[in-house]
Amino acid sequence: MSDNHFSESAVQYRIKTYQDYLKLPEGERWELIDGQAYAMVAAPSRRHQEIVTNLIAIIKPFLMKKGICKAYVAPFDVRLPEEGETEENCRNVVQPDISVICDRTKLDDKGCLGAPDWIIEVVSPSHASHDYVRKLNLYERFGVREYWIVNPDSRHILVYRLGEQGGYGAPIMIREGEIAQPGLFPELNIDSRELFAE
Repeated sequence: MSDNHFSESAVQYRIKTYQDYLKLPEGERWELIDGQAYAMVAAPSRRHQEIVTNLIAIIKPFLMKKGICKAYVAPFDVRLPEEGETEENCRNVVQPDISVICDRTKLDDKGCLGAPDWIIEVVSPSHASHDYVRKLNLYERFGVREYWIVNPDSRHILVYRLGEQGGYGAPIMIREGEIAQPGLFPELNIDSRELFAE
């Protein structure tokens, strides 16, 4: 999750794959990016949770009315195996703040196997590089069609969308007071004032 602290190395556990990840004690939360473990050691801030709650309150009813995609909030495992990796030796497991999945064959009791269509992360300034760099590169590589980074402090959203060549172009910045529209669902208007409302 974006608002937590991440360890550059898994000191207590040898966590390299999804199989290792499943052996963690209950209550311990980690993410794996390219086989590198990042421990989530702090609970999300109240502000972080308000923004996630505001977003899911807007997105979920829209998706239910359309009867199309499913939305999930963290903790929710997204496993991203590279070509040639099995699920067990997959080296990328993340818990996005919000995941929207339209291909229901990717869903199972453990979460999502494969790239969600839309991921939203609410960033923590003290660990911004995790969302702005590591996860941005990961989501682009695995073909997440749309990736939003919500910044509670600067009160803006960066929207990344896959282009025809497969990579993310320059982000679209949505400032507080503006309307955000997902490329996947242009009829869904998200008033950023509602999103950042306290």
